[in-house]
Amino acid sequence: MRQLFFRRWYGFLLSIALLMGLPVGLASAQAMQEPAPEGAAEVRVSDPYEGWNRKVFRFNETLDRWFLKPVAQTYRTVTPTIIDRGITNFFNNLQEIRNLANSLLQLKGESAVVAAGRFTYNTVFGLAGFFDVATAFELPERPEDFGQTLGYWGAGSGPYLMLPLLGPSSPRHFGGMVTDIVVLPSAWDAVESPTDLYARGVQIVDKRADLIPAESFISGDSYIFVRNAFLQRREYLIKDGEMVEDPFSSGNDEDVMLEDF
Repeated sequence: MRQLFFRRWYGFLLSIALLMGLPVGLASAQAMQEPAPEGAAEVRVSDPYEGWNRKVFRFNETLDRWFLKPVAQTYRTVTPTIIDRGITNFFNNLQEIRNLANSLLQLKGESAVVAAGRFTYNTVFGLAGFFDVATAFELPERPEDFGQTLGYWGAGSGPYLMLPLLGPSSPRHFGGMVTDIVVLPSAWDAVESPTDLYARGVQIVDKRADLIPAESFISGDSYIFVRNAFLQRREYLIKDGEMVEDPFSSGNDEDVMLEDF
C-alpha cells in the first residue's frame, strides 16, 4: 500500500509537466474566442491575485517556449497522424476509469455506464484503446474529474489561480486534480514502474503537441484570454452543459480538444 501511495505521488509530480503547455494552449481547446459565444453563460471572475498570477503566467510561458514546445513540435513533425491520434486515444482510454469513478461519486448512473462501456469497447476492440471504437458505437466521452465532483456537491470554485507549471486552476480544481491522481483508481496502477514513467513522458509530449494548433486562436491579452476560457470550460463541465452553450464545441473534427479540466 505504501509503495502504491508513493508511486502515485511520483506520477503526480511527473504529470505536472503535462500542464506546462496549458498557459499557451488551454484557452482554445476548441476554437474559443473572446467575447464568449452568444448564449454562453456569464462566468463570475474572481481574480484577487492577478498581479502574482500574471508573473506565474509569464514564468510558465517561458518554460514552455524554451523546453516543452520545441520537443512537442519535433514530435508533431516526425510522428505520422495515425500514430499521433492512436497515442492520444490510448491515454484518453486510461482516463475512463477516472470518469467512471467520478460519475459514481456524482450519482450519474448513465455516465458511469458510458465510461465503463467506452473502456471495455476501446480496450477489447480498439487494441488497448489505440482506436476509439466506442465513439462509433455512439458512446462519446463524458469527462468527469473530482473537481467536477466537488462542484456537483456544492463546493465553491474559489479564486482563480495561475500555478507554477500547473497553469490555470482554482482551489477546487487543484484539490480535485490531486485527489484524482493520488486517491481514485487509475488504469496507471496496472503499469509497473519504470514503464509507467516512460509512458507518462510520451503522454506529456503528445498532449502538448495536440495543443499547438489551438494557439492560433489566442488573441488580445493572452492572460485574460486563458483565464476566461478556463473558467467557462470548467463551468460547462460542472453543469454538464445545462443552461450554457459549450464554447469549446464547434463540431469540427479537426478542432483540438483539451481533456484534462
